[in-house]
Amino acid sequence: MMQDSTQPLPLPGRQDLLDQIRFDLEHGKIWLKEQRSLLLGLSAMGSFRKEIITTMGQERAKGFFMRLGYYSGLKDAELAHEVRPDMSLEEAFMTGPQMHCLRGMVKAIPICLEVDLEKQHFYAEFDWENSFEVEICQTILGQLEEPACWILLGYACSYSSHFLGLEIQFRELECRGKGDHRCHIVGKPAHEWDDHEEFRELFREAPLIDELYALQSQIAALEERLPVSPDSPTTIGSAPPFTSALKMIDKGSYSDMTMLLLGETGTGKEVLARRIHSMSPRRDQPFVAVNCAAIPPELIESELFGVQKGAFTGATQNRIGRFERAQNGTIFLDEVIELSPRAQAALLRVLQEGELERVGDTSTRNIDVRVVAATNESLEQAVTEGRFRADLFYRINAYTVIIPPLRERKDDIPLLADHFKKRYEARYKKTTMGFTSRALAALQAYDWPGNIRELENTIERGVILTESKHSISESDLFHANSPLDDANQQQLNQKNGCLESVKAGDLNEVDQLAQSALENNISLNELEAAILKAAMDKNDNNVSQAARSLGLTRPAMAYRLKNRVD
Repeated sequence: MMQDSTQPLPLPGRQDLLDQIRFDLEHGKIWLKEQRSLLLGLSAMGSFRKEIITTMGQERAKGFFMRLGYYSGLKDAELAHEVRPDMSLEEAFMTGPQMHCLRGMVKAIPICLEVDLEKQHFYAEFDWENSFEVEICQTILGQLEEPACWILLGYACSYSSHFLGLEIQFRELECRGKGDHRCHIVGKPAHEWDDHEEFRELFREAPLIDELYALQSQIAALEERLPVSPDSPTTIGSAPPFTSALKMIDKGSYSDMTMLLLGETGTGKEVLARRIHSMSPRRDQPFVAVNCAAIPPELIESELFGVQKGAFTGATQNRIGRFERAQNGTIFLDEVIELSPRAQAALLRVLQEGELERVGDTSTRNIDVRVVAATNESLEQAVTEGRFRADLFYRINAYTVIIPPLRERKDDIPLLADHFKKRYEARYKKTTMGFTSRALAALQAYDWPGNIRELENTIERGVILTESKHSISESDLFHANSPLDDANQQQLNQKNGCLESVKAGDLNEVDQLAQSALENNISLNELEAAILKAAMDKNDNNVSQAARSLGLTRPAMAYRLKNRVD
């Protein structure tokens, strides 16, 4: 379809876009749908631009700011498809120009728009009024010798390309920042521009970044010569409680001392046990992990210490236990609190004497195994209750490390989430655009009773539900109630631009009620009567309580009820 006119083309209504803006004054955040946004003063942005030009030079700075606009346009293209799925292609495309205006960046006036995706045809012309980048030139930088609207141009290229699924390049042919009487841009498919390859280079990382990456590669090569800790999600993070635990683990790894890891389910105790083994002198020997809670009590002793042929019905051959398999290495006993009394006694003998007996055997075997135990319960309480041997407790409690739950490591969640995102993108052969700001905020607001394991499962769900080249949203991660508290958010009033309080979800419910009333030809009078009756019924005909539930005074409520009767 083609639209062309000597007059500016009409734009769709903007209320649906305004409804995406939320001001969370309680937490100091502004939301544009699921993207956290900022109100940044023009003078600050101008000073930043000036410093970047001074530091990097104008050509590098131009590419830097065009890429800045590029990232913003990419997110708005995603927003356009989500907010306006039922509009025509041309109308939905105008979301980008309208978002430019809502962000206070520029007023984009569409002059010509021609779109035919079947023929891979696109042509557009826009005038830009009140460009913030022109104002920076006028107030801070001075007039340039080339077009100045770098961020706006990067946005236009990115938004159009991602919205249409076709590489589009815009050129600013006239710019008030270099003395022209207007800012005027033209867009068309990249291959239709003679300099499209050279222009595309502006969206690639500058040579300065390449140099930094080269240095980074050299550093990485040097680091490979040093002993490194195993990289795993459980060892990612910098929260003080976690780094403190990690330091204790690393210091204790080089000894043969029995270690006890205390932590809730899902905090990664087994991975940390593997870290202990990999950093110990036993690293080249076996590592054997045992979940004591998963083995029936009547079998735990034979599983751990082995069985001699003929020990019981069905024992037709000798079978070594987990301890013998771990000879000279490390054994990890998860949920050690679940050991039976006989197994506890046998474990104590291993720790004290370095020997064991298989079930049904009379001879002892020397055993050299480092034990790392773990539990999510209080062993001290279990000793008091008679469920765990006191002498065994004192033996394994000598070097205890407390693993903090994820709710005490909120600042580590973005790093962990990104780690799992990359893992599942590779597994499912997807490339997402990362997490929306609101999705990250929701991840950090949630308490994570299942800790890292629950976080991993949640991120896997998000990657599965998210389309390639889209951002992982809050709804992709949390299918039920949002962990965010939206009770004190505010939105813009279209008429006066002021803030109005709005509870999350209320807008949709009220809109649905109004839509239903209109569709069913219910008059305002009938609607008010129904609401008044419902309030009275709910409050057992108590006028004062009914008035409070509707936000009215008692006299106002009584007056409305009297008018209904009359």
